[in-house]
Amino acid sequence: MRQIVLDTETTGLSWEKGNRVVEIGCLEMLERRPTGRHFHYYLNPDRDMEPGAEEVTGLTREFLSDKPRFPEIAREFLEFIEGSELVIHNAVFDVGFLDYELSLLGPQWGRVTDRAMVLDSLAMARERFPGQRNSLDALCRRLGVDNAHRKLHGALLDAELLAEVYLALTSGQSELGFDAGADEAASPVFIDLEVPQVAGKVLRADTTDIGRHQERLASIARKAGGEALWSTLQPD
Repeated sequence: MRQIVLDTETTGLSWEKGNRVVEIGCLEMLERRPTGRHFHYYLNPDRDMEPGAEEVTGLTREFLSDKPRFPEIAREFLEFIEGSELVIHNAVFDVGFLDYELSLLGPQWGRVTDRAMVLDSLAMARERFPGQRNSLDALCRRLGVDNAHRKLHGALLDAELLAEVYLALTSGQSELGFDAGADEAASPVFIDLEVPQVAGKVLRADTTDIGRHQERLASIARKAGGEALWSTLQPD
């Protein structure tokens, strides 16, 4: 089986707001062993990085200004993933961005799922470790994958870490290139990215519900040292 472990970095969290892909990192595995083949590009997004994205990636518009644009590498990217099984952590995010980039080139370019199957390692982790944190860093710690060198988010580095995490999730072996027994291994979770639009009933909170919610948030903030992340966020 040919698998491509894939990660992207972007200018922000939402392609719907015009954010773009700024880095693609992929590594190839055949029969669960790395082949040494990589696909890696930094990309010029023709827009600024959002502050949060710049902070976690270390990428700036100045650094990216002389890099190729997505249309210049799109065909090479699609040829690299053609016919593979893509292993992606939180696949809806990465595939959503890549499909958006392809859509800007025209409908003839299709979608990622026209070229490859998509396996979501986040869904696998949630199935194996319900109720626990299942970020890439959390899984590295839990599964014994060394990520001490990960100071910033980077697509190729994260793909390499994800490959080790994926092998640990599916075989209990965290080292690349080794097979082991499947005891307690998580089952592959393939995702359907065609999300149906289902009409639902809207239940609105009354003043009592809102009051209890605010009390709960205040309690969590106190336990966090007096300030929580949502207190710094501004509504859209």
